[in-house]
Amino acid sequence: MRFRITFAALLLAACAAPAADKRPMKVDDLFAFKRVAAPQISPDGKTVVYQVTTVDLEKNKSSTALWLAPADGRAAPKPLTDPKGKRDASPRWSPDGERILFESTRSGTSQLWVVGADGEPKQLTHVSTGATNGVWAPDGKHVAFVSSVFPEFSAKPFAEADKLNREKDEEIEKSPVKAKVFNKLFYRHWDEYVGDKRQHIFVCAADGTGCRDVTPGDRDASPSSTTFSSGDDFTFTPDGQFLVFTAVPERDEAWSTNYDLCRVSITNGSTKWETLTTDNKAADSGPRFSATGKKLAWRAQKKAGYEADKWDIVVADCKPDGTLIGKPSNVTGKYDVSVSEFVWTGSFDRAFIFTADADGTAPVFMVQADGTGFKVDYAAGACGALSASRERNMVAFTEAAMHHPAEVKTYWWPADKAKPVNVSRANDALLAELDLGRPEPVEVPVEGNVNMQMWVLKPPGFDGTKKWPVAFLVHGGPQGAWEDAWSFRWNPQAWAAQGYVVVLPNPRGSTGFGQKFVDEITGDWGGKCYRDLMAGLDYAEKLPYVDKTRMGAAGASFGGYMMDWFAVNDAAKRFQCLITHCSVWNFESMWGTTDELWFDEWEHGGLPWEKPQKYAEFSPHKKAGNLGKYKTPMLVVHNDLDFRCPIGQGHELFSALQRQGVPSRFVNFPDEGHWVLKPKNSQYWHKEVFAWLKKYAPPGGR
Repeated sequence: MRFRITFAALLLAACAAPAADKRPMKVDDLFAFKRVAAPQISPDGKTVVYQVTTVDLEKNKSSTALWLAPADGRAAPKPLTDPKGKRDASPRWSPDGERILFESTRSGTSQLWVVGADGEPKQLTHVSTGATNGVWAPDGKHVAFVSSVFPEFSAKPFAEADKLNREKDEEIEKSPVKAKVFNKLFYRHWDEYVGDKRQHIFVCAADGTGCRDVTPGDRDASPSSTTFSSGDDFTFTPDGQFLVFTAVPERDEAWSTNYDLCRVSITNGSTKWETLTTDNKAADSGPRFSATGKKLAWRAQKKAGYEADKWDIVVADCKPDGTLIGKPSNVTGKYDVSVSEFVWTGSFDRAFIFTADADGTAPVFMVQADGTGFKVDYAAGACGALSASRERNMVAFTEAAMHHPAEVKTYWWPADKAKPVNVSRANDALLAELDLGRPEPVEVPVEGNVNMQMWVLKPPGFDGTKKWPVAFLVHGGPQGAWEDAWSFRWNPQAWAAQGYVVVLPNPRGSTGFGQKFVDEITGDWGGKCYRDLMAGLDYAEKLPYVDKTRMGAAGASFGGYMMDWFAVNDAAKRFQCLITHCSVWNFESMWGTTDELWFDEWEHGGLPWEKPQKYAEFSPHKKAGNLGKYKTPMLVVHNDLDFRCPIGQGHELFSALQRQGVPSRFVNFPDEGHWVLKPKNSQYWHKEVFAWLKKYAPPGGR
């Protein structure tokens, strides 16, 4: 069942002229916005705690504090903590609602802290390897958390193991020899070297005493890939005596997606963990017990090795110790939506609310625990970070849109006509200054008798009688989507404010348009998806206000790959310039240097020596000679710490461009990974990107 959503409120085109008292957005405004995240509603449903990050651009750093707001929004929010330039994050209410557990770097390393009604934070953990992701036991007597440790010490008593971990870290830090030695994959991930450490779950008493590693051994007890994480990845059982958690594959973790739910006691010392999901060879993650403790739910996929497979909510009856009773049932299997995150609602076992991509947005859905009553509970922009109270059926979440960053909102559940209240209101003042247009959704007919959804965002001061240049942006993934959402990295409003009509297509492979649409990019990166994008470009060129002699295209990751594919195909003739960020240029060298092998192996149907023709078919480097044929100016951005699309991809591309005399420029950030996150680096990134765009496709209406 494909669930189609029509958002009448989103069918608004950008205003023809800016409001007299508003101005276009500047790049530096991206750093002036407060970054709101991680809301948690109190057990009684009356108060929300959340984190707010403030960026200091000049000092090139940020600070994150905790804030409190009444759930009814009738009073102004107020700060709960002042980290004094450090980071207080990931708050969790105690079961009695009297204390808030959070992680903080205020003592120098990430540790767990607790703050009560007196507002005075107290440090709970003192672990040499740090502590993150703290959760409470149902009775409030214990706390569990994650720390990355050397597995060879993990079965020893905590004090001894902690001392050995500290000494080994200090030895590595002080040694003049910086050689890294690896014995297996993963040895690096995203932007950091993992080495031989493993993410283990620890349990301590609520006062911080009695710490112990309850998942010892040479295996991660917390997802090493964010693909398989959905909020809290572990939880205490209803009786508080066991933990159920998302464990990485026991073997072949770099090329397997067989994440499992495992269970151990809170006093466990064995390296053998009980597996609850042995029947499923694909991924299972994110365990959630119902309020009565009689049911356990989690997310599950069906296709082993396929990270972009549909996620469903499955539920099983259980005992208080987390032991499953009978087989799990699939709650969302008959609905064509892929669950991003979910929570149980209320004090009974009746229903879930969850988020999922849908038609360029991410609404809040509701479904009964028996799989009936499926509906959209609230639809607007992009929703996430769900939290539900144990009492009063109050829901808290973040909501963002292309015209505003995330804010915390609340509403009563169930809500046939929900009108959430903005309780954080962190960015009202800055938003009141800016002329931020609303994106217009359009439908573009593409092959296969389907339509491709595409957003068109017009610039401030838009005049339809003039001709405007286009910034044609391709999203990453490829299993992702341009949504009516906000980003502090690829922000469409920042591009529009430069004086461009921004076109944001969602071609084959994009999420939120049915699983078949997602699946159709596998093994066909340069095929249907490319032709979908060309159909979107055709549509844009026919708009009466578009100047097709001033068109630039840009993208990152998969979007960067598509820039490289454009550059060696006829699409190159249609753009005045291209911008490729952390792209894939050579599928053959990509496989052996990327971190998550399952991705390439699924997309190409096997290993490079098994399917050499598939690795070659849509690899831009095989058509490198066409760079010199088309000579479309290209800006290449690639970073040394990008282990997903490693730096060699950028080196190979730039060498091919320069060798053939193509106007090109290589911007390298040695201290960044797949994304450019440091404030000053991000500011410089925007400067380079917009300067390249303006050079070859000058902005503004003519």
